[in-house]
Amino acid sequence: MILTDFGKALAQLSDPRFRRVLGLGIALTFALLVGVYALVLWLINASTVGGIEIPGVGPIDTVGDLLGLGSLVLMLVLSAFLMVPVASAITSLFLDDVAQAVEDAHYPDLAPVPRLPWSDVIRDTVNFLGVLIGANLLALIAYVLFPFAALPIFYALNGYLLGREYFQIAAMRREGRDGAKALRRRNQLEIWVAGCLMAVPLTVPILNLFVPILGAATFTHLYHRVS
Repeated sequence: MILTDFGKALAQLSDPRFRRVLGLGIALTFALLVGVYALVLWLINASTVGGIEIPGVGPIDTVGDLLGLGSLVLMLVLSAFLMVPVASAITSLFLDDVAQAVEDAHYPDLAPVPRLPWSDVIRDTVNFLGVLIGANLLALIAYVLFPFAALPIFYALNGYLLGREYFQIAAMRREGRDGAKALRRRNQLEIWVAGCLMAVPLTVPILNLFVPILGAATFTHLYHRVS
């Protein structure tokens, strides 16, 4: 049944609303990362003084150039690590559109629902991003201690987090926050397994950027099936 939900989500990837949400998520993520790096460079340039000349290289600002190079390396590393969770969180701002597209295509007889307030969406998105990054940072300890189990730990942890978040998004539109939580508790195992399925593409570059879209669509089907 979970694979059927996932298959329906895959089949709808060409939906213009799916593509719009994906494009917004990626564009805003790149803009955020570039903006953060520009701010770091500005702070470095505003606070560094002094310089030396290296034969064959020319004059360099000792502190500024070294910090600039270090910040570039750091941002590349952080971007590789943060790209997916940040893109997931930003894309989550627009997942109501994905859920609505799924319902329009597969459940056309349902009554329309009002959009969730932006205050709730932003709060949930920030909380999700914090939990996602924090949990994966803590999991690095487990990866070091148990390297042979790193992938299973990664899939199990992120499967739980993704399943919890995407089911909540899908269910809250029609059940409210408390109703969505109650329904999630009654179907925890199936939601976790479906979340693990969503976590698998996280380890595949490029494909991992589609996870929020596929997750929201898959869990919208799952919600309607178990509700």
